[in-house]
Amino acid sequence: MAEGEDEKLFLMLLTSGLNNPALARSALMFATVAKVAFDLRTVVYCIQDGADVLVKGGAEKEPPMKPGQPTLRQRLDEALEAGVELEVCEVTAINKGIHAEDLIEGATISGAASLIALTMEAVGSLTF
Repeated sequence: MAEGEDEKLFLMLLTSGLNNPALARSALMFATVAKVAFDLRTVVYCIQDGADVLVKGGAEKEPPMKPGQPTLRQRLDEALEAGVELEVCEVTAINKGIHAEDLIEGATISGAASLIALTMEAVGSLTF
């Protein structure tokens, strides 16, 4: 990216978690693609059940996968390695009793207004 050029943002809103791990895996895969293929600042913002994916040990609660299929943990690791930012809605965290120390390394809790600001700034977004 050229000096002085604004970094473009892609937003992924994740509402599905362990209740639908296939959607959560897809969201993380698309977030990684946005980051790697398009060099976009990519944020996965988790609300409701999506927050459970970012709790330590959460991704490991996924039911067994067929051989050769990527697991939720693998998709999460790929996203982190690519530099995808992971955020949990503060209101969701409060409602679920999630604290910052409960989250995997690299995930943060951010205020609900952050989602609105990210949405207004994003050049694109997807919801899972």
